[in-house]
Amino acid sequence: MRLKVLLPTSILVDREVGKVVAEAENGSFCLLPRHIDFVAALTPGILSFESADKGEEEYVAVDQSILVKCGTDILVSTRRAVHSKDLERLEETLMTQFNIVDEQEKRARLVLAKLETDLVRRIWKLRD
Repeated sequence: MRLKVLLPTSILVDREVGKVVAEAENGSFCLLPRHIDFVAALTPGILSFESADKGEEEYVAVDQSILVKCGTDILVSTRRAVHSKDLERLEETLMTQFNIVDEQEKRARLVLAKLETDLVRRIWKLRD
């Protein structure tokens, strides 16, 4: 099977895998090569997979995601994700990177709110 984890601007993972374990709202599930095709909405959490050649387990922390299995392809589309072979380091990296993005989103929302407020004030001045 070919696993691809797709971010808005890049491909985080593109590997041949033997097994993928992910988690949806109704629980976790495992995909093996002969699994039927389907689509699942993933909850924020850890997606794990075994490389096809070495059998080593690797991890990807994902935000809310969509997983599509079609034939031998497994595509996971997400806004934010972090890849690691070490589960303990993954948590540290995850918190650092996701917190940076959260701060950037807060700043962007603040700027947008100021722009909206300014627009409303200008409209009120035009009405007078």
